[in-house]
Amino acid sequence: MRIVVTGATGNVGSRLVPQLLDHPDVGSVVGLARRLPAEPDARAEWHAVDVAQDDLTALVRGADVVVHLAWLLQPAHHPDEMRRVNVIGTQRVLDAVAAAGVPALVHASSIGAYSPGPADAARRVAEDHPTHGISTSTYSRHKACAERMLDAFEQEHPERRVVRLRPGVVLQAEAASELARYFFGAFVPQSLVRASLLPVVPAVDRLAFQVVHASDMAAAYVLACVQPVTGAFNIATEPVLDPPTLAAVLGARQVPLPAPVLRALVDLTWRLHLQPTDPGWVDIGRLTPLLDTRRARTVLGWTPRYDAAEAVLETLEAIGAGRGGASPVLRPRARGVARVLEAVRALVPGAPGTG
Repeated sequence: MRIVVTGATGNVGSRLVPQLLDHPDVGSVVGLARRLPAEPDARAEWHAVDVAQDDLTALVRGADVVVHLAWLLQPAHHPDEMRRVNVIGTQRVLDAVAAAGVPALVHASSIGAYSPGPADAARRVAEDHPTHGISTSTYSRHKACAERMLDAFEQEHPERRVVRLRPGVVLQAEAASELARYFFGAFVPQSLVRASLLPVVPAVDRLAFQVVHASDMAAAYVLACVQPVTGAFNIATEPVLDPPTLAAVLGARQVPLPAPVLRALVDLTWRLHLQPTDPGWVDIGRLTPLLDTRRARTVLGWTPRYDAAEAVLETLEAIGAGRGGASPVLRPRARGVARVLEAVRALVPGAPGTG
């Protein structure tokens, strides 16, 4: 099999490419990314590509499967740039798959594509739950828009195999600095983000999230590529990280915090460019449903190696240690003068590289 991966150097792509290369059914892998590592895996074929503007048809022609991972979580202060890559880029990938006659597409959807969950916050939802997103979140709206694109693609090309993977939060040590930049910003010292230094957990009503380790997420993509499966699959590990569970994992205590207060605090600090996380992420954490992953385990044959506590603790410790990955997007955080410049850019609205 020949498999093309967009976003091949990111959080999931960095794990997926080597797993594909090691699979006996995969003969070649093509990695596409905006910025390539200085020393990319020599076993794969690599191309520096912007999915929203570069020619993709020639690059995916001859592939048996295209895995579309390319997506922006930031900069939330520049929604037009996010839409350019997330929405326009996804449509261009679909158009290229259609034009090149690629028989299968595996798309990186998300728990963020789901509409608000049931009134019973503990009830899990299967893959037939509506995917209209959370209206207050740019990220969620884009994921929902991509779902509608896939619906149209399936109607126009019923002969193509389409798979949608909808994971919770994807964590790993190699993505620690990326996650810190995307969600904590330039002013939170990474050295303070360790389990041992987090004495309290905010106990916010309905706030709960599910996670999956990037290695396990990559394994799910491999299974979706090499097996004749179709449809959507929820991907997450146990346990669900609600405030009591997270407090137990971290050895912390819970401190009650009203949801409107948390949202207002996030909104204010985001508007002041003190941190890059827009308040839509609070709404995702509180309103999206919990995932039922039985279909992934029974139909896809997916079995995670890491539980949620292991994934969280590994990532937090790596953030505290300033670790990162080999690709530009996963690079360790800047230090010295470069770190000061990063903080200055964060305070300047419209500055490149800010959230």
